[in-house]
Amino acid sequence: MNNTYLTRVSDEKLALLLQAKGAVLIEGPKWCGKTSSAQEKAKSVLYMQDPDTSKANMLTAKTKPSLLLEGKTPRLLDEWQMAPELWNAVRFAVDNRRQNGQFILTGSVVATRTADMHTGTGRIARMKMRTMSLFETGDSNGDISLERLFNGKEKGESRSNISIEQMAFLINRGGWPAVAQEKSEKIALATANDYLEAIANEDISRADGIEKNPSRVKALLRSLARNISSEARVSTILNDLSKNDETLSQVTIVQYIDALKKIFVIEDLPAWSAKLRSKTAIRTTAKRHFVDPSIATAALRATPKKLLSDFETFGLLFESLCIRDLRVYAESLDGQVYHYRDKNGLEIDSVIELADGRWGAVEVKMGAGEVEEASEALLKLQKVVDIEKMNTPSFLMVLTATEYAFQMDNGIWVVPVGCLKN
Repeated sequence: MNNTYLTRVSDEKLALLLQAKGAVLIEGPKWCGKTSSAQEKAKSVLYMQDPDTSKANMLTAKTKPSLLLEGKTPRLLDEWQMAPELWNAVRFAVDNRRQNGQFILTGSVVATRTADMHTGTGRIARMKMRTMSLFETGDSNGDISLERLFNGKEKGESRSNISIEQMAFLINRGGWPAVAQEKSEKIALATANDYLEAIANEDISRADGIEKNPSRVKALLRSLARNISSEARVSTILNDLSKNDETLSQVTIVQYIDALKKIFVIEDLPAWSAKLRSKTAIRTTAKRHFVDPSIATAALRATPKKLLSDFETFGLLFESLCIRDLRVYAESLDGQVYHYRDKNGLEIDSVIELADGRWGAVEVKMGAGEVEEASEALLKLQKVVDIEKMNTPSFLMVLTATEYAFQMDNGIWVVPVGCLKN
């Protein structure tokens, strides 16, 4: 395993936020590399989970939290949410010091807000971190840039080196930094499996302090994995699970799902609220996704070999991998990723919208035989969107698992995910 720090797309954003704000909060799933990225910028560190000092630190946080903030800046407060008192202490220190780049806070659980907890607005910037994209792990050559596509400056062609067999492995391996460059299938797959066990047996109960049944958690994760890249409602999940657990209710499932969101395991894809030329109704249901596709493969026990014999599941998991990468790239450009579906049946896998209003649409298709159908859907979307209110799309793209990247005669880009970067 390679212990050398691998550069992250989010590194540049973290540096910028430290220059602009007194403190930066990095949130995201555990094991995604938050601490490592923060350590690259920090000059001193407080590890709240260090067993040698944890009890003393918790006591200090309750009595005089300012003592834990002493140290060279930026000072990293790792897993700060273990002592919520640190939040107001950081906010107060930032106000008093009147200097930017004082603190970096990392957290793998959304902290429960207390009545006296300050919002942090204007003092503490928030930044979400995810598992690694294929460009960050070195599996994508990065010849095609999302930023250049938005700026109308992408002219290149490229060739991906990722075979279908390797893609099946990459979905199973996931974007966990610990195995980002691991070639052994057995070692790589163990990380996602260990993560799944940690979720079910420990992490989900810590999210809200309510003890949960590990078997139910695993069953829920399997159901969510079976419904990945779909708009499955809670009632659908309940129907799936109640076959083996008749005592389950929608209330319980919602409680479990909310807890999974608090520990950044689930990250559903919201629907895009576009302005259309007609009064066509837009569906508003989010699509089911995990923060990393390897969580789904672990829940389903879907090895690379099994994916290669089940291309329907393979395709849904490939879409989830592409959504993960698009989110990583879009966020570095101050953008958000959505999906689109209307009552007429037009469905687009991904719409990327930047803060300045520019947008681009992406259909995810594994094979070359699906590119023409995807292109037609993208062109239909361009026709139904009111371009006077929304602007014309900066680009239309079919994101694939194929070999070559190029621009079609109709202007649509065909880009293997193994060629894409931010």
